[in-house]
Amino acid sequence: MLGAVAGTASAQDRAASTASCVAADRAQIAALFDRWNASLTTGSPERVIANYAPDAVLLPTLTNEPRTTPAEIRDYFVKFLKNKPQGTIDKRVIKIDCNVAQDVGTYTFRFADGSSVKARYTYVYQWRDGQWLIAHHHSSAMPEATRP
Repeated sequence: MLGAVAGTASAQDRAASTASCVAADRAQIAALFDRWNASLTTGSPERVIANYAPDAVLLPTLTNEPRTTPAEIRDYFVKFLKNKPQGTIDKRVIKIDCNVAQDVGTYTFRFADGSSVKARYTYVYQWRDGQWLIAHHHSSAMPEATRP
């Protein structure tokens, strides 16, 4: 009996949360990368971290240290922005659910010194306080050699 009551409450909770889902389409979610990428061109770590939720997790491209606080994320971008990065999406898959969206794929970063890095990425966005914010960002350089 208790399980049936809990199951009903759970269904009611899901119905209530679904009623408040924000409509989003692929173009809108794709534009979130463009917003983030444009913030890189400002050279301001504050402008970049404004794209992230306060409890976001960043697994960055060029360091092995997970960043789990706004201060740690800012610290990464202070260093990363010195290279004047600019990203280009190579291939992506976007999935959208209730107030959560994923943008997963590969991208290439080019730097002011002419170097570049190809990487795999995952952005998980959440609708919070009237805007889409990055809740999780994973970026890892492509393996130098692939194995069959």
